[in-house]
Amino acid sequence: MKYVFFGTPRFAAIILEKLIDAGMPPVALVCNPDRPVGRKQIITPPETKTLVISNQTLGIKIFQPEDPSLLMSSVKALMSDFFIVAAYAKILPKEILEIPKLGTIGVHPSLLPKYRGPSPIQSVILADEKETGVSLFLMDGRVDHGPVISHQTLVINDEDDYEALEEGLARLAADLLVETLPNFAEGKMTPLPQDEPQATYSKKFTSEDAFITPEDLELATSGASPEKAIEIHRKTRALNPEPGVWTTKNGKRFKLLETGLQNYKLLLKRIQEAGKKPIELAAVRPEE
Repeated sequence: MKYVFFGTPRFAAIILEKLIDAGMPPVALVCNPDRPVGRKQIITPPETKTLVISNQTLGIKIFQPEDPSLLMSSVKALMSDFFIVAAYAKILPKEILEIPKLGTIGVHPSLLPKYRGPSPIQSVILADEKETGVSLFLMDGRVDHGPVISHQTLVINDEDDYEALEEGLARLAADLLVETLPNFAEGKMTPLPQDEPQATYSKKFTSEDAFITPEDLELATSGASPEKAIEIHRKTRALNPEPGVWTTKNGKRFKLLETGLQNYKLLLKRIQEAGKKPIELAAVRPEE
């Protein structure tokens, strides 16, 4: 069972680590190039690359192309049975998806066909969904569209934020892959077409989506609008750390890093003024 793993961030690293630990390492990793990170812009490798380097005795090749179309000859030469794509963050041309004889497995953190697209985790929190899940599907060149090989459901806890839900879904996906891949490689799985009329799509969220007006924040923290309190709390759970929930006060910009709800009021637990360190609050309103 030979495969190439495409993936870059934490979500992909959690999955890849499980596959390695289960004795199913890939022959190669394809991830984004090293990037400058933080205020000091320190060149930092992707988490998947760091993981592979720490397991260098396995001999996993590493490719980091800016343009994945340049990979054609390199990945063809590996003679893989299939590819796995998990949070690679680059669009792969159909010519690459079709290289392996068994196709390319996409790992998507939603129950397809619901929440296709770039931001399914944020979207289920904002929509107050009670459950979500992961889907393994055969990529066909359209966005999260191909037939589903297998899926698994995960209950969303009331206080799950983006990072907690992302980790839970990554671990669920990893377990599902370990369970599914042997049967898939032997041709024992029958992928099923997605129910197209049920398809929904997530959007890429921007800083504008994450802005909370001072007026709405006042309504939420004062208890004047329980609806606004719930809405803003969901936003802080869903849209942190990226794009980052924020507001303004007296001409200054503040990040709302962590909030809570108490008696239908919004509680500010951790905030950060632009250019300063985060501060913990004793669940007080901003003017206090």
